[in-house]
Amino acid sequence: MSTPPAPAPLRFGVNYTPRRGWFHSWHDFDEAHAREDLAQIAELGLDHIRVFHLWPLLQPNRTLIRAAAVDQLVRLVDLAGEAGLDVMVDGVQGHLSSFDFYPEWTRSWHHRNVFTDPDAIEAQVRLLTALGRALAGHPHLIGLQLGNELNNLVEHNPVTPEQVDHYLDTLLAAARDGLSGAAPGRLVTHSAYDAAWYGDDHPFTPEASARKGDLTTVHPWVFSANCAGRYGPRSPQVRHLSEYGVELAKAYAVDVDRLVWVQETGAPEPHIPAADAPEFARSTVLNAAGCTGLWGVTWWCSHDVDRSLADYPELEYTLGLFDSSGRAKPIATALATTVAELRATPPAPEPRATALILDCAPGTRSVSGPGGAYFETWMRLRTEGARPAVVLAERADDAGYLKARGITELVRAAEG
Repeated sequence: MSTPPAPAPLRFGVNYTPRRGWFHSWHDFDEAHAREDLAQIAELGLDHIRVFHLWPLLQPNRTLIRAAAVDQLVRLVDLAGEAGLDVMVDGVQGHLSSFDFYPEWTRSWHHRNVFTDPDAIEAQVRLLTALGRALAGHPHLIGLQLGNELNNLVEHNPVTPEQVDHYLDTLLAAARDGLSGAAPGRLVTHSAYDAAWYGDDHPFTPEASARKGDLTTVHPWVFSANCAGRYGPRSPQVRHLSEYGVELAKAYAVDVDRLVWVQETGAPEPHIPAADAPEFARSTVLNAAGCTGLWGVTWWCSHDVDRSLADYPELEYTLGLFDSSGRAKPIATALATTVAELRATPPAPEPRATALILDCAPGTRSVSGPGGAYFETWMRLRTEGARPAVVLAERADDAGYLKARGITELVRAAEG
């Protein structure tokens, strides 16, 4: 009888926010500045970054992709590789830290719904294909993601779940086509902020997140549904939030072996006071590492936004592991120490034998978010020492599925 292959080592990284000029630095990309930032990240013992170019700079006209901007992105990937860091590239930005970046050909007199307009979709196909082809031969590339939290754009681009499915399928195929010449194992993914999981009628669905792309990405933020405000910054609900996000995502997957990536989590002030941030980071990473099927954790973010830049929400200015002068903050030390410990003694979590049944009828997704009855039952069980998995009600009678996940006991939320 053959022995199943050992799981791949967990990945630990950070979302890269340039220290000088934030993402506006793409307007005058400086290799020396990037090298300095990347060296600081590598010194923490992290193994990868996630990077974001700006859509208007890459594709200022629907039929024009600027070679110089693509070359900047490729160069950053290579600089990261020189620092010992692998890179995940997000293609369509889209949304970053409360700002939306639309090319002018989608706006005002030329307004096009970026999710439904055929010309706008075709333009994004061209962009993702071009990025994939430019990046395919670079050994430090992890893969290509469609864009950062594209579901943040639904307010100005009304869309139905069926149209979202078409949009994601089309763009994922384009990214795969672009990377078709890459070495095996390159990822093609997409991401959504927490409304996809907790928003009752949000058009981006948990099923789309958990079934499209090569793995599931989750962005479990403590301000979503006022989690930290409801329960407190040191609460179990806050410190187990990323763990819960992984388990919730696994429930919606069809493939029981599908990996989940905690792709964004961070310590936003005042939701997490600075004094609590190091322990929050440590507990978040350790709790997530107790999940089977975890790909890795990528912290948000590398560097604080400089306060000389105006109009950001207050929490955006202090999310970095490094401050805006480049000094490592206590949270950076805590994260580096935790990662080193997990690398020295890799976790080997057992499957979760007990599962809490999630009966989430259409329009009731919020029961599984902070403040919801299901969320609170799961957290109570976790606080009492259980390690509950999540199982959708429609899979609760599927003996083969439960066996594949190692589940031997089911608990209904109402029975708590």
